Amino acid sequence: MTAPDHDPRVLAERLDGWPDGHCEGSFEGRRFGVTLHRSGDGRRIWLYGEERGGGGIVSANLYRLADGEALLRPCEMPAEVVARFVLGFRPETPS
Repeated sequence: MTAPDHDPRVLAERLDGWPDGHCEGSFEGRRFGVTLHRSGDGRRIWLYGEERGGGGIVSANLYRLADGEALLRPCEMPAEVVARFVLGFRPETPS
């Protein structure tokens, strides 16, 4: 059973509100640059975030399955780290 805040479907919905490509924003009081790519069919989301002036990195793939489920595949880090980032990152809106 997946905790509600780590549910890949919840994370996918959150990522739907993020801009494609590169954006800047904040997470836990730190600045991050984030790149988000979606596959042409929308079934794969690739996320890479890098802390500005620090060593923090977040990287994962999220897959939307045909049955409506989603799979989170973090890249060399715990799923909890990615989930906390996705739920807490605040992209800046362009001015």
